[in-house]
Amino acid sequence: MSETERAHGPELLTVVHTATDGITVLTAVGEIDHTSTSPLAEALKVHVPGSAPRVVVDLRHVTFMDSSGINVFLAARRDLLEAGGWLRLAGAQDSVMRTLQIVGVDAVLPCYPSLREAIAP
Repeated sequence: MSETERAHGPELLTVVHTATDGITVLTAVGEIDHTSTSPLAEALKVHVPGSAPRVVVDLRHVTFMDSSGINVFLAARRDLLEAGGWLRLAGAQDSVMRTLQIVGVDAVLPCYPSLREAIAP
């Protein structure tokens, strides 16, 4: 692969974990597609001993998402609900939010305009 091809290829996805007030915050950066869902899927396997796992995924820095990302979020939602917890999405850019709305995920998963609103009680 040439350097030019690499410069224009998909942006790798990274996921950073933080915690605030007992809520796991996952900040995703890059593109969520069929080639990059592994870091997100692994990060969403949250286990909090002795309490229900509460997770917010900060999507402010996600520039693209396809149905692979939607599948990861729906599977994580199912697993977190079974464990007595919840999943929320925050700060999705317009293009990502549009994908969530077209498929109807925003009716199943709470989507908040900002991280601050998503972690509020």
